Amino acid sequence: MSQTEIEAQQERLRASIAAALQHARKLGASQAEAGASYGEGLSVTVRQRDVETLEYHRDQGLDVTVYFGHRKGSASTTDMRAAAIDETVAKACSLARYAADDEAAGLADADRMATEFADLDLYHPWELDTDQAIALATECEAAALDYDPRISNSEGATVNRHEGCRVYGNSHGFLAGYPDSQHSLSCSVLAGEGAQMQRDYEYTVARAPGELEAAARVGAAAARATVDRLGARKLDTRVTPVLYPAKLARGLFGHALNALRGGALYRRASFLLDCLDEQVFAPHITLTESPLLPRAMASACFDNEGVATQQREIVTDGVLRGYVLASYYARKLGLASTGNAGGVHNLLVSNSGVGFADLLEQMGSGFLVTELMGQGVNGVTGDYSRGAAGFWVENGEIAFPVQEVTLGGNLRDMYKGIVAVGTDTDCRGSVRSGSVLIDAMTLAGS
Repeated sequence: MSQTEIEAQQERLRASIAAALQHARKLGASQAEAGASYGEGLSVTVRQRDVETLEYHRDQGLDVTVYFGHRKGSASTTDMRAAAIDETVAKACSLARYAADDEAAGLADADRMATEFADLDLYHPWELDTDQAIALATECEAAALDYDPRISNSEGATVNRHEGCRVYGNSHGFLAGYPDSQHSLSCSVLAGEGAQMQRDYEYTVARAPGELEAAARVGAAAARATVDRLGARKLDTRVTPVLYPAKLARGLFGHALNALRGGALYRRASFLLDCLDEQVFAPHITLTESPLLPRAMASACFDNEGVATQQREIVTDGVLRGYVLASYYARKLGLASTGNAGGVHNLLVSNSGVGFADLLEQMGSGFLVTELMGQGVNGVTGDYSRGAAGFWVENGEIAFPVQEVTLGGNLRDMYKGIVAVGTDTDCRGSVRSGSVLIDAMTLAGS
């Protein structure tokens, strides 16, 4: 979409939200809020050098929430005609009248609404037509299939482009939105040697198409990762240092963010409960939320309730300094919103000034994990147990691939046992971290 087209869509969404709020007021709601979105894009998958799927998508939606005192009702629609919007608001009002009183229910406080809206450079349309998308996906998969004769099959290469906009408004008088885009390219292949089969993948994602990795490079990286896993062995059970590469290390910090959310804290179902101002990470770890990074994947000037986002340190020198709260659970806990309705906006993990090769050398002998399987993370106790594959490292050098092992430990011990974080920061998500070396975990094998 051109700049003119996206601006027209934004204005349409703003008008729809204004109409919804006005109708809610007419029906007697004491407070109301609404969020609307519009998006369109193209997705192409090529498998075994032929087009497997080709999809053009366009979607829109409106979510309305009303409050009658402290009684809440919500409804949604994909029909943006005036009559449908009025019907949706009426349904939300009807539901609210039957809801129970909840003192914590209501809009975020009016004085917390964002008033400044920096240009975060999130919208970069991609003039990619169907033929160009097919050619790009074909180039990516071909680079993988031609990389090594042991590449025996493919799960395909996929190109995605998406452009759209979001708008949020409430009865405090807040009404704002922004356009955004997200484009990606991925590839997954299989390799065989003897009776053994292995699979791996690679992907690239960015707001601007010019920041995507080259298609051939993505395909070759997927193939290289797959071939490197051939000849994998099992290991005996042992306690060993473990190195998480950057793309997996992000998940380690994601577990901490989940434990710091208001719902988990209020239900007392968090392994980080009552840990404010305590040492929860190694002393050299600082976690900073930085919501105003240009072109970053989770940047925003305001959260899903209109609350202004803010730069802050959630963990400083290993000490927990803040939670991750939206208004509802903040009130339940007797605290204030941290501007995190909808999630954390770009968590930056401090690094130790060393590269990936330095971390391997520092580990000496240990396990480099490249794939995690299963959902064995207990958010209440912090117990961690996940199936894994990767490589055994000897004297700072990768020795051989490993499969069918399980990594075990407890997240609180793991966080305090972080030896170093690499400078190889992965910027493909809402958490930006380099590779993480942990001093000791249980590796359960044969």
